[in-house]
Amino acid sequence: MKKAHKLVSAVLVSTMVLSMTACGSGEKTYKVGILQQLEHPALDQATQGFQDALTKLMGDSVTFDVQNAQGEQANCSSIATTFVSNNYDLILANATTALQASAAATSTIPVLGTSVTDYATALDIDDWTGATGKNISGTSDLAPLDQQEDMLVELFPDARNVGILYCSAEPNSVYQATEFGKYLDEDGISHKEYTVADSNDIASVVQSAVSEVDVIYIPTDNTMAGNTEAVDHITPGRHSSHRRRGGNLLRMRCCNALHQLL
Repeated sequence: MKKAHKLVSAVLVSTMVLSMTACGSGEKTYKVGILQQLEHPALDQATQGFQDALTKLMGDSVTFDVQNAQGEQANCSSIATTFVSNNYDLILANATTALQASAAATSTIPVLGTSVTDYATALDIDDWTGATGKNISGTSDLAPLDQQEDMLVELFPDARNVGILYCSAEPNSVYQATEFGKYLDEDGISHKEYTVADSNDIASVVQSAVSEVDVIYIPTDNTMAGNTEAVDHITPGRHSSHRRRGGNLLRMRCCNALHQLL
């Protein structure tokens, strides 16, 4: 996981340095706004890795304004607007809602995304070609969903009913749930989506899922990642017939590809 975060940082930093170099050289101090969607170890590491790598390359010629939206969409919008008002040179949007808020706030300041699963879904791009066509670039953390489904079948060969648990407010989670369901269909495995609007719904929704399915699959989802303990507390233990195998755990055993958007 740490290697993955280092790779993310290297890709994003390289993109940023090229962008800044194109603007000219000199004694200018570049100001970078970092909008992190919420507190979570993976997001924290992505933010810190980006700062460390960029500072190593640019030294004192770059400063950072790091803001955490605490998982609130309104905070993301407010922070992004402030970054634009301050005329920062670049914005790092850490996670999907942060990216969407940054995209809505500016069409001129370069925006880099990280911890984003699918840019086409996040930015509502229908004719996806691998590039946003906007002032936005970054990296994708989309896991190989087909391999995750293969692993689920391998780990739980007797599973006949799979619950897909995610936050409906996260577009990338909706995308993953839809695609994962297609792979389950190919193997003739019944599945049902269990969605929460926010963290307040988790307890009741997970309780319902546990009583109805054999396995609960959780894709890369910020809301679920931030409430792992709550999900673990509700789901039965390892020796029960209902076992949870979250998307992050499955992804660790697969090759998690990071794609740079040109």
